[in-house]
Amino acid sequence: MASNLVSQIRNLQRRKVRRRRGLAIAEGVRLVEEAVAAGVPFRGAVVSPDIRDTARGAALVELLASHAVPIEEVGNRELAKLADTDTPQGIVAVIDPPTWTLSQIAPDPRHPVLVLDGVQDPGNVGTLLRTAFALGSPGAILLPGTADPWNPKVLRGAMGATFRFPFTSAADGEFAAWVTAHGVTLWVASVEGKALQRARTVGPLAVVVGNEGAGVRESVRSLAHQMVAIPLARGVESLNVAVAAGILLYEVTRGD
Repeated sequence: MASNLVSQIRNLQRRKVRRRRGLAIAEGVRLVEEAVAAGVPFRGAVVSPDIRDTARGAALVELLASHAVPIEEVGNRELAKLADTDTPQGIVAVIDPPTWTLSQIAPDPRHPVLVLDGVQDPGNVGTLLRTAFALGSPGAILLPGTADPWNPKVLRGAMGATFRFPFTSAADGEFAAWVTAHGVTLWVASVEGKALQRARTVGPLAVVVGNEGAGVRESVRSLAHQMVAIPLARGVESLNVAVAAGILLYEVTRGD
């Protein structure tokens, strides 16, 4: 019979359960280390015997124990069933991830807020959040259709950024009200936009990137003060959404 912790991990593999319970799964040595360093509360961790084969893994188990985190050991085969990766690193933990509200995403005139509109690939969402955090963005807003930020693939792609970087989901109406209330200039990334180096803004800025195939929805495009594009070499149609966002955020920040 599965323990309560193992059953909880299995249930949290579903988005609706994560959303209802406000919990998430952190898998792998580095991600669990990042969660501990960020002060994220743990509900428990499941480990395999292999975790102690490396000094780093053994140290992590000791660190969790020192924080009074319940630890349960299972066989390698059982842990592989609980893990989301093909080559698990011997640890899967249940965490209480931090949460923020839209009112806590405060525009900064020096660094743009990143807005994700219907970005569906979890790996892209994780990389986008990590990139925005690394480039000094004050936060990110996830509009409808965007992948669950507590999806295990998002967490791995963000490599710990989701434990420290403010982000929140918002409905279209909430987002429009936020733009108006904060006097935000809204840029939408589009191949049809003005070349980035010729775009200008004054005051707080938010940059919107859209779905990998369809781009930014018309309902969001209608809020834009300016469409911006990254000039590309002849024959190149587009960039990966995470790469494009990184260039946009860097160039805006560098321009200051």
